[in-house]
Amino acid sequence: MWIFLLTSPLCLLAAFNDLSRMKLPNAIVLGVVALYVVIGPFVFELPTYLWGFTHGVCMYLFGIFAYAFMGVGAGDGKFAAAMAMFIPTADARFVVPLFCAYLLGAFVTHRAFRALPFVRRATQGWVSWDHKKFPMGLALAGTFVTYFGFAAFQL
Repeated sequence: MWIFLLTSPLCLLAAFNDLSRMKLPNAIVLGVVALYVVIGPFVFELPTYLWGFTHGVCMYLFGIFAYAFMGVGAGDGKFAAAMAMFIPTADARFVVPLFCAYLLGAFVTHRAFRALPFVRRATQGWVSWDHKKFPMGLALAGTFVTYFGFAAFQL
């Protein structure tokens, strides 16, 4: 429950920043890492907590690769690495398909909403509407909020 309550605002802030500015600030990523360092020992067993750092490093390395060769934003990779620390290995088989679903849904929704004049007027100045790339922070944030919500409420 605590992970859900504490990470959700950071995820929503990340999604908003990515939509409006096409950037995921390092301050948000560092906030997620600091949150893991501080609350992790209280919500995870010690081996799971320590493995979380390994998950973060592995996802960070994959993020660097994705940035260099796949066109993924650097902030997206760092944000995914920070959030991966919270996900136990056994739950990866649930999180990966959840992310795929969110990625497809967020992409279609973003592209549909940017075509609506009243949405564009309400969000003037948002960089993502005219950018050729997709703000993946939206899909990452949705994935993590949903995953932590399922975990918090035992769904």
